[in-house]
Amino acid sequence: MEPIRLRLFDWWSRYARDLPWRFGRTTPWGVLVSEVMSQQTQMSRVVPYWTAWMRVWPDAASLAAAPKAEVITAWGRLGYPRRALRLQECAEQVAGRYADRLPQDYDQLVALPGIGDYTASAVMSFAYGERIAVIDTNIRRVLSRVFLERESTGGAVSREERQLAWNVLPKDERSEDAGAEGEGPEDAGVEDSGAQGDSGRLGLADPQVRSAAWREPASARWNQAVMELGATVCVARKPACDICPLAGHCRFLKAGLPGLGAGRTRPRQRFAGTDRQIRGSILQALRQASGTPLSKKELQPLCADEIRLDRCIVSLDDDGLLEIGQDGLLRLPK
Repeated sequence: MEPIRLRLFDWWSRYARDLPWRFGRTTPWGVLVSEVMSQQTQMSRVVPYWTAWMRVWPDAASLAAAPKAEVITAWGRLGYPRRALRLQECAEQVAGRYADRLPQDYDQLVALPGIGDYTASAVMSFAYGERIAVIDTNIRRVLSRVFLERESTGGAVSREERQLAWNVLPKDERSEDAGAEGEGPEDAGVEDSGAQGDSGRLGLADPQVRSAAWREPASARWNQAVMELGATVCVARKPACDICPLAGHCRFLKAGLPGLGAGRTRPRQRFAGTDRQIRGSILQALRQASGTPLSKKELQPLCADEIRLDRCIVSLDDDGLLEIGQDGLLRLPK
């Protein structure tokens, strides 16, 4: 295990995407916001939204006090805008019950609105440095390929996958942490893996940031590095095995990539022409109206099917994403 960890840590310190919520440069609340925004959304799209969001609402208390219309507007085109209101509901509880301090306790985190196992574990690991297995699609894929010689099957996390994630998770004692005293990968005796993939364009050029990457607890570093590898190199359909730092240790590669891509359990959902697209167009029109109510007639160019348009409007109302006034006009909630 130690050669695998050292090679992965070396790669992480050299080529991890330099995202603004990484390497101790934000608060635990900022980490939570990044995780909620990143659900089902490409990371490259999240960065500008997260930066603008945190500038306006840097903590739970400020978000809790914000008008819902401003929150929905700031969410923009991140998709699944119900997440914005759930995040605000979470902020209200953090501000009211925990004195504006995000809990450093797994059970308290999962009890908050919109927070599940993955998000709670990610906050515990990435924000607080607690030793806990973080399991998402990318991590499952990498661990399954490297250690189990097969594709991840998707679906619910199995007991075997969860046990594997815990078994390979490094301990955080300083004596077992190759970077505990601030050494870089060169001091750990690891050669440059040369594996940068798409993440190389945003690698850690800043020596101070690279040093910070090696000062993180080993378990947090492992969770982030495995996830990053799955997102940028060990991808689902066309893994870049020729530049992967774990190529020499990967059982899946040695076996000839058996069943590559078979883990996808359902086809990629189309977006064009769906109710999701129409809902998004309605919200965008209300955002652009800057508080001026709109009639259904003004929204009809967005959808030629009047029954479908009505269905989307009602569903947005049910989700609390818009309000229908007594005059029948539509507006973002206050």
